[in-house]
Amino acid sequence: MAAVGTVDAVPVQRDARARRGPAGQTGPVRDLRGPGVRGPQRLGFAAGDIVVVSGLPGGGKSTLIKRAAAEDGAIDSQDTRERWERRMPGALPYAVYRPLVRAAHYWGLWRTLRSGASVVVHDCGTQTWVRSLLAAAARRRGRALHLLLLDTSPEEALAGQAARGRRVSAYAFARHRGAVTRLLRSAEAGHPPPGCASATLLDRRSAAAVTRIAFHP
Repeated sequence: MAAVGTVDAVPVQRDARARRGPAGQTGPVRDLRGPGVRGPQRLGFAAGDIVVVSGLPGGGKSTLIKRAAAEDGAIDSQDTRERWERRMPGALPYAVYRPLVRAAHYWGLWRTLRSGASVVVHDCGTQTWVRSLLAAAARRRGRALHLLLLDTSPEEALAGQAARGRRVSAYAFARHRGAVTRLLRSAEAGHPPPGCASATLLDRRSAAAVTRIAFHP
């Protein structure tokens, strides 16, 4: 069984807004949003598990992964894009080589999944087939898939895009908002996305408190 929190907390939940399942059983969703909830500094999972980080573009997914998961394995599409951008002429639009970036990202993800290593994966939330792939990979290795869902406002996400100097189109942002809203509603009802053993909801404050996403035996 996987563990989340300073000691071990998923699916066991210790905050005041823990979701309850049938017959008073604690559910697999942990809500760490809001000023009255103290978020953990460490999110721990069992070795071999897969963690997917979802949320709006500019909402802090890459920031969280870089700060908390660099030591324990992470696959971030943003890192792949930045590596390709450094190789390409500055005048070349990203749209021209975007298919190559995506191919490189998914190739690296596939290699990591085949290895059986624990991994934290950046997910935009709109591509359900990616979570299905990750869930299948977790099942094959006899482990679990977990969702970390960042709940940021559209204004916070747009400010994050401006800070990194890269915006998504209004159409793409609307698609992301719809996908993340559906994920949030499902989790708030106590149901992680299909294939996920647990979901942890984070806002800006609680996400900023997380300093480590770790895997242990």
